[in-house]
Amino acid sequence: MIDAVEPLTPARWKDFEDLFGPSGACMGCWCMYWRLPRKDWEAARGAAAKAFFKARVKKGPPPGVLAYAEGEAVGWLQIGPRADVPQWNGPKRVSAPLDDAPVTDDRVWAASCFFVRRGCRGKGVTKALLEGAVAFARARGARLIEACPHEGETRLDAASLYVGAAEVFRRAGFKEVARRKSNRPLMRIVLRRRSA
Repeated sequence: MIDAVEPLTPARWKDFEDLFGPSGACMGCWCMYWRLPRKDWEAARGAAAKAFFKARVKKGPPPGVLAYAEGEAVGWLQIGPRADVPQWNGPKRVSAPLDDAPVTDDRVWAASCFFVRRGCRGKGVTKALLEGAVAFARARGARLIEACPHEGETRLDAASLYVGAAEVFRRAGFKEVARRKSNRPLMRIVLRRRSA
């Protein structure tokens, strides 16, 4: 189904905008949930969040990848250095960083958020996005990628599965490195050995 997975650059903004639709994917998020403190995100949802994220895309580097099928963007995965998604790193979060993969290391990346177009779900888009994102991260010098997906319950709605499913990450080579909540393993794939 997927023809290509490409980085989200300013030239691809219209594709991203079409994918997210007028409501901005989930609750007007526009992929700003992990970028803003909760109170600020609540206030920004909708047009302000869209403007913030558009500015982020324009500034670069690409904050994630788009999956395409027959020329149409059908899926999105936010991926990049952990520092780019500060709320994902909170010490009380299930996705909080471990000592050997600090936020200050820009080669430590996070795969933090998926969105798949309605009608394309359950057709391998998430798998293709993750494979493309791993290649994208490797090409840009990432040392490792971490994710904190759902495990167990497979009948969650699309909004609840925005962090992905653990089985998809396992099949892509990710291994569990911590578990702070029973259904949310912190998972990692190592792309390069840590230099001394």
